[in-house]
Amino acid sequence: MTVRIVLVDDHRMFRSGVRTELANEDSIEVLGEAGDVVEAVDLVHTQRPDVVLLDVHLPGGTVRPGGREVLQRCADLLAAEPPVRFLALSVSDAAEDVIAVIRAGARGYVTKSILGPELAAAIRRVADGDAVFSPRLAGFVLDAFGAGAGEVASVDDELDRLSQREREVMRLIARGYAYKEAARELFISVKTVETHVSAVLRKLQLSNRHELTRWAADRRLL
Repeated sequence: MTVRIVLVDDHRMFRSGVRTELANEDSIEVLGEAGDVVEAVDLVHTQRPDVVLLDVHLPGGTVRPGGREVLQRCADLLAAEPPVRFLALSVSDAAEDVIAVIRAGARGYVTKSILGPELAAAIRRVADGDAVFSPRLAGFVLDAFGAGAGEVASVDDELDRLSQREREVMRLIARGYAYKEAARELFISVKTVETHVSAVLRKLQLSNRHELTRWAADRRLL
């Protein structure tokens, strides 16, 4: 049986690369591509593919991460018969990203380091209804959902207050990086790091970096 898929990623070159990797897979047909949240929602509703390869961080939405918004706005198709199933394909291996899209309804999550044949196999498994994860990421899901849905919801709600760059700065500072080290790691100025840290502390209602470290450690974000 041919698995019909849609590619959702904001980088055209990456979408082209995925097409190339899947070109020799006779059992997989690419129906179309989308580069942002709005395009993705429209395309998925129009084409009703078997599987959507979904990037986690997409532009054009109001909910972070953007992939989560696509899932929320396609909730009717998740419950349809037959359902549209989503496989997250992202450069991010952050626990909060994995948990956010799985909670929203994705059937799996693999990183962009995956090889072409492995991706094809993951697509077919998701089409069959299986849950598929890169090995390291499966632990995030087991830990999060084993702790109870209430804790997972709390983590997502608080993280949603932060921009992607604020999350990156938050994680480094919480790990003990000095401002200069964080600036060098992210290729931004020390002043910009200071600005982001102030914003993070304000949004999370924390007083200092020590409280931030405890906050991140409690949520397994370090």
